[in-house]
Amino acid sequence: MDSSVHLDNVMMQFDNFVAVQKTDLKIESGEFFSFLGPSGCGKTTILNMISGFLDPTEGTVRIGGEDMRRVSANKRPTSMIFQNLALFPLMTVAENIEFGLEVRGIKKAERKKVSDRLLNLVALPECRDKRISDLSGGQKQRIAIARALAVEPRVLLLDEPLSALDLKLRQHMRTELKEIQRKTGITFIYITHDQGEALTMSDRVGVMSAGKLQQVADPVTLYRAPATPFAASFVGENNRMEGKVIAVDGQRATLDCGVLGQLSGLSVHNLAPGDSALLFIRPELLNRRTEMTENCFTAKIQELNFEGAYLMMEATPINTQSTIRAQLLSDVNIGDLATGNQVIFGFDTQDAIVMSSKSDV
Repeated sequence: MDSSVHLDNVMMQFDNFVAVQKTDLKIESGEFFSFLGPSGCGKTTILNMISGFLDPTEGTVRIGGEDMRRVSANKRPTSMIFQNLALFPLMTVAENIEFGLEVRGIKKAERKKVSDRLLNLVALPECRDKRISDLSGGQKQRIAIARALAVEPRVLLLDEPLSALDLKLRQHMRTELKEIQRKTGITFIYITHDQGEALTMSDRVGVMSAGKLQQVADPVTLYRAPATPFAASFVGENNRMEGKVIAVDGQRATLDCGVLGQLSGLSVHNLAPGDSALLFIRPELLNRRTEMTENCFTAKIQELNFEGAYLMMEATPINTQSTIRAQLLSDVNIGDLATGNQVIFGFDTQDAIVMSSKSDV
């Protein structure tokens, strides 16, 4: 059955505030899709339009090709898991899972079959008769998923459901969620401000800022080839350097970065000599050099942090007030590194990305 979701030029406006700018997006049937962005960027508003809690100011939401404009929230083929999970504390685990089925008039024997199957799916068959208060955070999370799946939705909507968990449990639940999605084949639409969650679990990610969908891509493309300055800055750590374009040769753009000299990277937008531009280079793609060559600059070490396999370094390029971050392998040629020392950093042209500063958000 088609469980695709099409945001057909939807827009959401509250009085004079545009919460979601005009958006056209097709989420494929059976896809794990995440909306990623900071608080207030419009991602939960999109979820509420899909669920039917909000009607778009413009445009149409289609699920499985069907126009949802006249379909109320309780009639849509969706289930939602809220940030606070909203489990019923006075009910048992089984009663929580079966609640939606009971409301729909499903007989007790059939409800039990469904709850037993879902408890096995989330690996908690022994918790059937427990109270919600007797469960750990991770167990509550899985019961919330089981309850949402009980009504057999075609689309499961998840609004930052892992935000209240500690880091280790959150990382574990990422794997659990992805496995449950794979087993059920249901379309998952996930809302998060945590890039780790989005990159780890998703087939594709939509990055949002100020109500605008900045980029939609698979996690690898999003990380390695961000399309806008916001995407480059928000997804993973990135060093940002400003300059003016002095040459463009095919995909390669060379910038005059002032005291940093001339630096080159791959251009992802149409650029011309004289344009203001930004160069982005990931900390792990900066490396030490023994002499000044192409794409090199000197910086003074401000801070060193040992992180096991890696050494994270903060440094200030000479004659600037800016800070760059570099991630080096901790067992390779780091014995002479110390706060206050000067280091030559360099990078390969193909590892840096150059884009117009006019597209900055």
